[in-house]
Amino acid sequence: MPIGELCNRVVVFATRKTSITEAAQLMRQYHVGDLVVMDLVKDKRVPVGIVTDRDIVVEIIGASLSVDDFTVGDIMSPQLISVPETEGVIATIQLMRANGIRRIPVINEEGGLAGIISVDDLLDLLAEELTALAKVSPRGQARETRIRS
Repeated sequence: MPIGELCNRVVVFATRKTSITEAAQLMRQYHVGDLVVMDLVKDKRVPVGIVTDRDIVVEIIGASLSVDDFTVGDIMSPQLISVPETEGVIATIQLMRANGIRRIPVINEEGGLAGIISVDDLLDLLAEELTALAKVSPRGQARETRIRS
């Protein structure tokens, strides 16, 4: 299944110039733990980074720095790891695991942002699939009982 079919298409984003306070307010308002950082390229929003609530805490608060001295562009992850929306679920999980990331932007063919997928989203999917798989054996036994009775 392509990851584009599972990703969340509503993504909260910021620009490099977004203040840290505004970023934290966006995260609070939309109940998210990250913002995709976007640049405007030829009238298209292109993801260039990601900033998490942890980035704010570790990079600024934990170092006793002033939030007023930094913008999202200063603390965003330096290299954005993304996945094409045509990529499969297993390959996406492997990419996330190999890079130690919990959230990954999903990119369309033009390089624009299509959505975002998180570990929690994938755990929900896998839990549903494992629950369905667990029901196979009892249903098979019930079917066999009906047929052989």
